[in-house]
Order: sequence, then C-alpha cells, then structure tokens
Amino acid sequence: MLSTKPYPQTSHHHNQKQVPRILLIYTGGTIGMIENPASGALEPFDFPRFRSYVPELQGFHLDIDAFAFDTPIDSSDMEPRYWVEMAHVIATHYNDYDGFVMLHGTDTMAYTASALSFMLQNLGKPVIITGSQLPIGQLRTDGKENLLTSIEIAAATNEKGQPIVTEVCIFFENRLLRGNRTTKINAEGFNAFRSYNYPPLATAGIHIKYEEHLIKRPQPTAPFTPHYLLNTGVMILTLFPGIGPEVVDACFNVKGLRAVILKTFGAGNAPQKPWLMQRIERLIDNGIIVVNVTQCSKGAVEMNRYETGLHLLQAGVVPGYDSTIESVITKLMFLLGHDYPTDKIIRLMNTNIAGEITA
Repeated sequence: MLSTKPYPQTSHHHNQKQVPRILLIYTGGTIGMIENPASGALEPFDFPRFRSYVPELQGFHLDIDAFAFDTPIDSSDMEPRYWVEMAHVIATHYNDYDGFVMLHGTDTMAYTASALSFMLQNLGKPVIITGSQLPIGQLRTDGKENLLTSIEIAAATNEKGQPIVTEVCIFFENRLLRGNRTTKINAEGFNAFRSYNYPPLATAGIHIKYEEHLIKRPQPTAPFTPHYLLNTGVMILTLFPGIGPEVVDACFNVKGLRAVILKTFGAGNAPQKPWLMQRIERLIDNGIIVVNVTQCSKGAVEMNRYETGLHLLQAGVVPGYDSTIESVITKLMFLLGHDYPTDKIIRLMNTNIAGEITA
C-alpha cells in the first residue's frame, strides 16, 4: 500500500549547523490533486510536479522529503487500517526527522487527527495535518498557505532548540488546533475546522503566535510509543424526539458490538422512557460500554445537572465530557483494540490521556 521509499530530498544543506528535516506525508485529498494540462482531469500527487506548483518550498532553509501512499485515499474512504499505516510511517522515520506534515482530505481529517493523537503516545515532535478545499495548482488555492505554514510550524523550535509543538494538530486557515479537539464544520468555506472546547495552539498572522502554555508536552522520562491496535466494534446512536424501541433494538443488537456512543440532548439528557433505560441497563450489564456525548457543538455533558441525565449516570453510562464525537469514537477504538478489561476502559474514558477532554 505504501511507497517503499520517500521521494528524493528537495535540498541538501549539509553545513555545520544542522538543517531541520521535515517529512511530508501525502495520504490523499484535494490538496495533492494536480490538473492534467492536456485533459483537465485531476490526477493524484506527484511530488516533483507538486513542487513546481509551490516554488516557495525552495525558500525554506530545510531538508524536505516527501512520502506518498501508493494509492491516494479519498478521505471519505478513510479507515483505521490507514491510521495504522500512518502511525507506522511516523514511527519508522521518527528519529530521522524533526517534524512531520501530513496532507489529508478534509472530510475525515478530524477523525485521523484524533486517532493519531492516541496512537502516537508521548509524542515529542510535531505532526501537523493539513489539506485544502481547492487543489494546489488552482490560482485561488488555500493549499499553498496551509502547506507552507504547516511546514514552518513543523520546523519551529524554541530558544533551547526544542520543538515548539509536540502534538498531533490540524493546521487550517490561520489556526493551529489540537487534533483531537477538531471538527469539520464547513463544506464550502476555507475556514473548514473548529475547536469549540479548546483554544487554538497558534494563530498565523504576520507572525505565528504560539500559545505555548496550551501545548501538550511529552513526559520527559517516558519514551515515544506508537500503538497499532484498533477495534471497530463501536456505534453511534443519535437520540431524537419520537425515537422508538425498534430503532434502539436494531442498534443495540449489532453483532460484535463493544461500545455505544449515545448522542444526547443538551448537557447529556435522554428521554425518561422506562423502555429506553431498561435497554441501556441491559446493555451495560452485558459488559458493553455506553458513553454519553452531547449533540451540541460547544460545551460538555453534565449528567448530574438534570434528572434526565442522572438516570443515565446511575445506570452506569460513562460521561463523554466535552469530547468531540471524532475523539470519542477513535479513543474507544484505541482502548478496545488493547483488549483492556471493561473497568479499565471506563477508567481511561474518564481520564484525559491525550488532551482530548477537560475532566
């Protein structure tokens, strides 16, 4: 699936002062689609041609290598097995590069960023995921700005020479956001992503202004540890007024089900129907984890605020706090993939393990 070797380097500055090395990883997506001048059709990434569209890359005093997935993945076809491959690419090249910039389609970018934030444990280098709403070769593309700033962020160091950013982030339209806090909110505009419950880690204006106190730091004593196990036995049930037992039964009786995410109203409230509570209790008795997240974009689940949420808490439903749906689903896949006992998974769902919740 993956190319066996990176494309050749763009530049070789082997002077006394070590030049930062950046690995550009192309997984797919609009940003790398290049128009065939003859047919006008969009064709997948080819780094030498891609570079000709972004001559500004030569202006960086950096060594930039590129690595492309053999077959570009449309982001709506994104699957956990590709996250495993991405984690492998980063782990394999972890010691050879100072930072990583991943080009990805926007539709599932927030899922990928969330998944990688859990899979790349104790990350000590920047992994910046970016893309664009228009292909890089088009005049009005947002891809150039996103790419160039992402590379600059991936190479940025503090006065001690350490990387400023040490987490998986999305950079899009002037904002650097924590990956597992992001959601795609716009299919049209260039400002495609939001992080409703956590502030931006950096803002790119004339200068890139970093909010260093917000950036997650690795434990200095622990090593960087990649993880490759994911279990997809999860599902999402969105509650709505008038939801009936047939719908809930169809969802709860899925084969191989290990966890259910309930998308509830407001601060985590569900209809007080005895049949619904009985079914949720039965699910939990059978060892299936049930997590409560709100349908609202902003804010958190607080199940002890109203009686309608308290019932869920008493039944053993796990609060999702102020998590995004992308983060809850990938965190569950990650924890289930490790085959931890149910009580340990519940404990870790209640723990902030990668900056994903304000617990």
